[in-house]
Amino acid sequence: MIRLGAAIVSVTLLLAAFGPWVTPYDPSRQELALRLARPSLAHPFGIDELGRDILSRVLAGARISLLVGLTVVSVSAAVGLALGLVGGYFGGLLDEVIGRVVDVLLAFPGILLAIALVAVLGPSLVNVVLALSVIGWVGYARLVRGQVLRIRELEHVQAARALGARAPRVLLRHVLPGTLPSVLVQATLGMASAVIAEAALSFLGLGVQPPTPSWGTMLNGGRTHLLDAPHLTVFPGLAIAVLVLALNFLGDGLRDAIDPRRERR
Repeated sequence: MIRLGAAIVSVTLLLAAFGPWVTPYDPSRQELALRLARPSLAHPFGIDELGRDILSRVLAGARISLLVGLTVVSVSAAVGLALGLVGGYFGGLLDEVIGRVVDVLLAFPGILLAIALVAVLGPSLVNVVLALSVIGWVGYARLVRGQVLRIRELEHVQAARALGARAPRVLLRHVLPGTLPSVLVQATLGMASAVIAEAALSFLGLGVQPPTPSWGTMLNGGRTHLLDAPHLTVFPGLAIAVLVLALNFLGDGLRDAIDPRRERR
């Protein structure tokens, strides 16, 4: 499954990167005479309610989803990794403060907190990334802290400290490398969650604003045509499902590769 997941994610990344050169039509081009046309050879995914080619918009929407996913994962992992390393290694009051902040954020459902933040800040792509990053770093911080508490007691770390190595050197040379495999798995699975969250916020009108293509806004636009033009929601929905499933396959495969003794349920 890891190969299948990696292949789908790689293809999606390539389509997103070279989208402007591979889309058959301009995603914003309108042909009102063909509005709600069903899939055909000329338009494999059909036409939406404003006469725009759905295949072109799905490919363009992949860029938004991957951009949000990669940015949110990068920011969340960097913040969570730094706080988890510092809190887990030094402990004390600093660890208590970080732990209490984590507990407060975990007390709220993540998507509801993201909706509240975007509603306050205003709907835009930047605010979506900011809101998802604010709640995304928590999982990385908890994961890294737990790893650090284990790693700092290992013999080679204790030996480095006994030889007088400074804390930054111990953290970067001996502790950090041991946490990266788990962070990589968490990042892969976290990206799937970010894609779903971005689509949900855009569906609610709090994310990417029209006419910019987004899978969430496409689903929202097609929900009034479920009976007469179901292709408006089928293809964006399939795109979300396939990408999220591929990311989960990739994450599960990486987890099993890193810890092959882990019993799968």
